[in-house]
Amino acid sequence: MNELWLISGMAVVTFAIRYPIVAMSGRLKMAPWFLQLLCYVPPTVLTAIVVPEVLMPNDVLWVDPTNARLIGLLAAIGVGYWRKNLLLTIVVGMIVFLGWQWLLAP
Repeated sequence: MNELWLISGMAVVTFAIRYPIVAMSGRLKMAPWFLQLLCYVPPTVLTAIVVPEVLMPNDVLWVDPTNARLIGLLAAIGVGYWRKNLLLTIVVGMIVFLGWQWLLAP
């Protein structure tokens, strides 16, 4: 029961923080340069979440060929840049990651 209260409280706080901005969005006129800057927010946040997990999974910098996460990331970046297809990028990145991990498994 405590978990339900906790999840409900988090939902209320999240809604209360975000709703006023969404409600006023039709009334606010933002500069075009600011709107262009907002396009960079999702990739920046995703990078901030993914890169530490890939390069420092155990709080130590790990950049070598035995890092399957790094190899999968590099493959995903290459396919994403080449094909510009999100689903293909995710599938290839996961296949390379799992394949590399399987090859290096003792």
